[in-house]
Amino acid sequence: MNLKENALKVLEARYLARNEKGELIETPEEMFWRVARAIALAEKNYDEKADVEQIAKEFYTLMTELDFLPNTPTLVNAGRPLGQLSACFVLPVGDSMEEIFDAVKFSALIHKSGGGTGFSFSRLRSKGSRVRSTGGVASGPVSFMKVFNAATEAVKQGGVRRGANMGVLRCDHPDILEFITAKEDNKDITNFNISVALTEKFMKALEEDGEYELIEPSTGEIVKKLKAREVFDKIAQNAWRNGEPGIIFIDRINEGNMVPDLGQIESTNPCGEQPLLPYESCNLGSVNLANMVKGQEIDWEHLEKTVKLAVRFLDNVIDVNHYPLKEIENMTKKTRKIGLGVMGFADMLIKLNVPYDSEEALQIADKVMEFINDKSKEASAELAKIRGTFSAWEKSLWAKRGLKLRNATTTTIAPTGSISIIAGVSSGIEPIFALAFKRHILDRKDIVEVHEIFEQHAKDNGYYSEKLMEEVAKTGRVSGVTGVPKEAQRLFVTALDISPEWHVRMQAVFQKHTDNAVSKTINMPNSATVKDVKESYLLAYKLGCKGLTVYRDGSREEQVLNAGLTEEKKEVKQTETKPFKVVPRPRPTVTYGFTEKVKIGCGNLYITVNRDEHGICEVFTNLGRAGGCPSQSEAASRLISLALRSGIDVTEIIGQLKGIRCHSTLRQMGNGKDIKVLSCPDAIGKAMEKVLKDAYGFKGQIEVEAPPVVISNEGEVFIPDQSSEKKNGYCPECQSKLEHEGGCVVCRNCGYSKCG
Repeated sequence: MNLKENALKVLEARYLARNEKGELIETPEEMFWRVARAIALAEKNYDEKADVEQIAKEFYTLMTELDFLPNTPTLVNAGRPLGQLSACFVLPVGDSMEEIFDAVKFSALIHKSGGGTGFSFSRLRSKGSRVRSTGGVASGPVSFMKVFNAATEAVKQGGVRRGANMGVLRCDHPDILEFITAKEDNKDITNFNISVALTEKFMKALEEDGEYELIEPSTGEIVKKLKAREVFDKIAQNAWRNGEPGIIFIDRINEGNMVPDLGQIESTNPCGEQPLLPYESCNLGSVNLANMVKGQEIDWEHLEKTVKLAVRFLDNVIDVNHYPLKEIENMTKKTRKIGLGVMGFADMLIKLNVPYDSEEALQIADKVMEFINDKSKEASAELAKIRGTFSAWEKSLWAKRGLKLRNATTTTIAPTGSISIIAGVSSGIEPIFALAFKRHILDRKDIVEVHEIFEQHAKDNGYYSEKLMEEVAKTGRVSGVTGVPKEAQRLFVTALDISPEWHVRMQAVFQKHTDNAVSKTINMPNSATVKDVKESYLLAYKLGCKGLTVYRDGSREEQVLNAGLTEEKKEVKQTETKPFKVVPRPRPTVTYGFTEKVKIGCGNLYITVNRDEHGICEVFTNLGRAGGCPSQSEAASRLISLALRSGIDVTEIIGQLKGIRCHSTLRQMGNGKDIKVLSCPDAIGKAMEKVLKDAYGFKGQIEVEAPPVVISNEGEVFIPDQSSEKKNGYCPECQSKLEHEGGCVVCRNCGYSKCG
């Protein structure tokens, strides 16, 4: 298998089987064999003489060649006792305490099994309305969303996938304004993405600058009217603020509901690409388009073969799946929905020498997705001849069209956050997010990771150098970088180089040939305005999208202080730090190291730096009889030791310590004393750096990250004004920069994904 280093790291961390001691007991090849054989077993349901091993070989080759990968639960659970293989579920939330807490319980079971859940809270009576059975008043949908959120927080998904939810509320619910602002604070309802379901009536009122009606769900009565423009503005303002809420065009989604007799679609899965009926599930998989290019042409024959085998794979998943609820199994087998999508589309375009934001790229997208959709229907029809149609087919829209299919839907464009890392390609239909970035390596200088195709292009065209790649890694972009040819800058556009209009147009082209929906993030620069958000929404509606998610760069790492948003970007911000939990390794029983005597402003400081087999692991300090501040030195030493055993890069720690200044030391230096350090922390940092160089041969330069802090004799801390602002958009597990793509948040370094 041709797996990259990062793919191996993600597989080991999240996919490969482990024993009870947490030790790996599976290789990537064994994982793919496990999955292939488990999915191939479904063949026996339709042909007792089926050559299951031969089908398993075909599935194995399909995955190990990285032409196709199924969604994460299938890779993790197939052939193992849990056996839950679907990623997407929607559960109903009825307007009674029993129904609400049934949904809480069912979602906990789904999260435990590795799935994500979507809910519509539109059936719940509004806040303050009367509850007949108790004589009390209802607390409303948002309060119950917090109950679901707390339950999700308590359920961990085996370290593989965090619990993820979608919360939907119709725009005509009386609590819609409270819902729109429910995630105004980034700390609230953290396990939910939220979306407003916009109706055709709302969009018509918006067009006419008129009012629309709010309807109490418990009585069906009109309780109020709102100006559509004001609600629309509020949605856009909050999405500008931090990307929440998204929007879905609920009536348009139901126009594409192929089995309307089974009910109305109310919600989607967490990333918005899979609208589902209550109790329905769907298993997803993606074709790697980067592998579908031969020379500088699309290999249509290979693509067709891949699509048809992938459809068979996904249909088999429905039969071998272990469903968390009987209701889900029954509904899923009535419709047999599958969602075949793509990844590596941006890589395909680059291989074809076509910029993402171009008419030619739109034409390729149109042609490729139409081909995939058509061939997936052909494959489903071929399976229907052998295995029969889905059981609800006779009353479906497919029956009215005279097309016998095995599956009610066959295509979905999913985010592919983790599986695209395994495949080593761009995510879903997103453009490249970063062409180069610095990856954090424990106890070593950060290394620059360069996009493989960009690196090869640079070498082939004579503009590659390590210095240039480091320059590109500063922003991840080549736009305006000296030394990169203009044609390369045009070809290698990244998400933030592309205008929102092109993002939306690309999503709309893929939606045109997709049964379900398209998960994509409309990435906007930090300078984007609320007006830009509104224009994107209106364009998405005009072009036929089923929903939209926008993300303004850096907006979730900021807390806007000015509550009165205008059409223009507000400049007053403060950094919001989100905590993350790290368990330090135990202190080793045996260490070895050295002790150095350093002269500081208030006497002598003795610094001991110890090592074990993993590297520098602890620091001790002791002040001579002259006095000083021993409690502060001891506190610093303890925190440094804790950070070292928690996996923090030693060079990062040194960079934070060096440069800190103490008032008494500066005063002594001014008197001509033989002092070469600025403070106790500066001395500790320099002692650690000496060990790093002497014991480990470190030859790099450690950039001083510490601000020019001065501590007075009285303990006052003085920090001069600093112009730069530190963002907090980093992975909670490895602290690498997070990417907002496909309606979700993903770390390309370790595979962490908010939505799985």
